[in-house]
Amino acid sequence: MTKKEIVTVSKFMSLVLRHRPEKIGITLDQNGWADTDALISGMNQAGRRVTLQDLKEIVDTNDKQRFKFNDNYSKIRANQGHSISVDLELKEISPPETLYHGTASCFVKAIKEEGLKPKGRQHVHLSVDVETAVNVGSRHGKAVVLTIYSHRMYEDGYKFYLSENNVWLTSAVPTEYIDIR
Repeated sequence: MTKKEIVTVSKFMSLVLRHRPEKIGITLDQNGWADTDALISGMNQAGRRVTLQDLKEIVDTNDKQRFKFNDNYSKIRANQGHSISVDLELKEISPPETLYHGTASCFVKAIKEEGLKPKGRQHVHLSVDVETAVNVGSRHGKAVVLTIYSHRMYEDGYKFYLSENNVWLTSAVPTEYIDIR
């Protein structure tokens, strides 16, 4: 597969495995796993020609490590970012002192008023470094990096999880834990 094909197929897989499995006639189990053969068949029927080898290449080369196979490649899932309810079997973990969230400047006013909410997803996504937050925030305009006082939140009873691809997740971030610069 060319790099362009990998990106195109990866985006389609994100849509299917995180938001709309019914788009290609598959189902996810309660933990977000899809049958690999059903995914391949559904994608091929939808005009996205892929093989198991193509999927392995996408999983192995995805810079954000969005997907994961089980041990025998019979199942595949997205590591986080779901808008549909799935239990990714994440373990609660104590976060570092601060984490970061990248957003576009056009969203800052709402964040100052309401805090960070998952919107259509299950969790708010946070990163351990500013560079990642800048990359995320710049997808929708001029990037603004928010500093999240994550350990203080944790001490106050908020739960944090670390996904398979090192994205920190929490249910929401109230305004008192956000520093907007």
